[in-house]
Amino acid sequence: MTGPPFRRDAPRRVRLRRTTFLATLVILVLVSGSSASAPIPVKQNVLILSEVGPSHPLTSVITQQIIGGVEEAPGRHVEFYPESLDLLAFPGSPSPLELRDWLAKKYGGHRSDVVVAVGPAAIQFLTNYAQTTFLEVPIVICGSTADQVGHPKLDSRFTGTWVKLEPQKTLEAALHLFPDANHVFVVGGSSAFDKTVMSLTKAALDSLHAKPDLSYLTEMEMDSLLQQLQNLPEHSIVFYISFFEDTAGNKFLNANKALPMVVAAARAPVFGMSDTYLGHGIVGGDMTVFQEQGRVTARIVSEILDGKKARHVPIETLPSRYMFDWNELRRWHIAENALPPGSIVLFRQPSLWDRTKWMWTITGLIILALSTLAVYLQYSRKQLRLAKESQKRLSGMLINAEEQERRRLASELHDDFSQRLAVLSLGLENVADAVEDALPEVQQKLHQLINATSELGADLHTLSHRLHSSTLESLGLVPAITALCKEFTTQQGISIDFHSDGVPASIPPDAALCAFRIVQEGLRNLKKHSGVKDARVNLWTASDRLGILVRDNGCGFDLKALAQTEGLGIRSMAERAYLLGGKFHVESAPEKGTTIEAWIPIESQAEQKAV
Repeated sequence: MTGPPFRRDAPRRVRLRRTTFLATLVILVLVSGSSASAPIPVKQNVLILSEVGPSHPLTSVITQQIIGGVEEAPGRHVEFYPESLDLLAFPGSPSPLELRDWLAKKYGGHRSDVVVAVGPAAIQFLTNYAQTTFLEVPIVICGSTADQVGHPKLDSRFTGTWVKLEPQKTLEAALHLFPDANHVFVVGGSSAFDKTVMSLTKAALDSLHAKPDLSYLTEMEMDSLLQQLQNLPEHSIVFYISFFEDTAGNKFLNANKALPMVVAAARAPVFGMSDTYLGHGIVGGDMTVFQEQGRVTARIVSEILDGKKARHVPIETLPSRYMFDWNELRRWHIAENALPPGSIVLFRQPSLWDRTKWMWTITGLIILALSTLAVYLQYSRKQLRLAKESQKRLSGMLINAEEQERRRLASELHDDFSQRLAVLSLGLENVADAVEDALPEVQQKLHQLINATSELGADLHTLSHRLHSSTLESLGLVPAITALCKEFTTQQGISIDFHSDGVPASIPPDAALCAFRIVQEGLRNLKKHSGVKDARVNLWTASDRLGILVRDNGCGFDLKALAQTEGLGIRSMAERAYLLGGKFHVESAPEKGTTIEAWIPIESQAEQKAV
C-alpha cells in the first residue's frame, strides 16, 4: 500500500501552526478583556419643557446653557428633547389636561432621567400634575421667580433655581443716571405672563419712599402704545417690563420684536430687568441673569445625571446684577463712573488704543530695543574710536622713539666710532711709514690692517646712513632717496631705476621721513625675497598727496599668508602711512612680482605746521 511521500519538515510545520493558533487565541482574549473592561456609556435622556418656543431669547439662552454645560463632561451620552408648551401663545387651548395627556402619550413609554421646567407656566404645570406626570423623575426648575409661580410647595423631586425680581433697583438706578427725569412710563403687555410681572412690579415700586411720577402704559394696543411713546414729555424715562400680547390679541416676541418697537418709538431712555433685553435697545438696569441661571441649571442637571438625588440638591436663588449696554451709555452720554458699583458693561467696543495697544506695545519694545542697541553701538563705536586713537598715538610714540634711537645711534657711530677708526687708521699708517723696508712681512700686515680699518669705517658710515639719513635733513627727500638707491645698487648689485615727478623740494619732515622709510624698507624686502636684478622706485605728487611706488618683477608672495607671518616690514610701512592719515597698499602674487604703493598727505601737514 502506497501513500504520500514522507517530508522531514512536517513536525516543524505542525509546531508553527500550533504556535500561531495559540498567539491568535491570546490576542483575542486580551482584546475581548480590554473591551469588556471599558464600560460603554449609558444613554441618558433629558426632557426640557418651556412655556414658549426657542425663538424667545429666554428659552434659547437657558436651553443652550443647559445643553452646552451638560455635554462638557467627558464620556457622557445624553439626548435632549426640547418641548414647548406654548402656554403663552395659546391661552386656554389646549387645556392643561390635554397637554398632560399629550405628554403622557408621547413620552409615556420613554424613560426620562431628568425633566427641566423653564418658565413660570411650565413650573406651575409640572407642580399641578406632579403626581400623574413623570412619576419618580427628578424635576429641575428655572427661568422664573418664586413670586411668579405663587410660592408653590414642591416635593422632594423638585430642585433647581429661582431668580430675583427687584424692579425698584432698576428705577433707582435710572433716576440716579437721569436726575432731571420727572416722568417714568412703565410699559407692559396684556398676556397672563405680562400681567403677573406687572403686578409684581407695581407692588415693588409702591414700596419706594420717594415715588416719582409713574404712569403705567398697559392694556393697550401696540399702535396706540407706540403713538403715545412718540409724544412723551421731556425728561422722561421708559421702564419696559414685558410685552407678549396687546389688548387686540396680537402676539409678539417679547425681546426680539416688541422691545425694539418700543425703543424706536420712545424719545427717552429705556430700562429693563432681563439680561435677554440687553442688545435690543435698553440702557440697562438691575437684571435677572438668565444666562447665569442656565449655567447653574446645567450643573444641577449634571449632578443628578451622575447619581445625586434631587432632594440632596437645595434650590438656589440667584441674585440680580446691574448690567448696562455700552452702546446705549454712549448714546445717552452716560459716564461709566456714574453707574452703580459692581455694574457690568456689555458690548463694549474696544477703542483705537484697545485695538492697537498690543501693536503699539510691541512697536515700543522694538523701538526701545533698537534705541538701546543704537546707544550700545554708538558707545562701542566711540570706544573703538578711542582705542584706535590710542593705538595710533602709541604707534606714533613707538615710531618716534625708534627714530630718535636711530638718530642717537647714527650720531654715535658717526661722531664717535668713525672718528676713532679714523685715528686708528692714521696711526697704523704712521707705524707703517716708520717700519723699515727690511721687514716686508710686517709691512704687509700693517697694510692689511689699514685696509680692514678703512672698510670698517665705510661700513659704519653706511650703517649710520641707514639708521638716520643726514642727506634727508640737509638736502631733502628726492636727493636722499636718490642716494639711497645708488647706495643700494652699489652694495647689493640690484639696479634701481628711480624717477621723481613734481616732488617739491620742501616737504614736511614727517612726510619725508615716512616716504624715506617706506622706500628703504621696500628695498630691504626686495633684496630678501624678490630674487631680481632690477626694480623701480617712483615718487610723484598729485593734489595734496605724495605718491610712493616700489615695484619688482620677482617671485612675489601670497597676500593671504601675509597675516600669518611674523615679519614687521610691511606692517611698519603701513603703520607709518596710516599714522599720517595716508593710505598703503600691497599687490603681489606668486611669480608675478610685488608692488608697494603709498599715498601721504603733504599740504595739510604743512598748513598744520604753519598754524
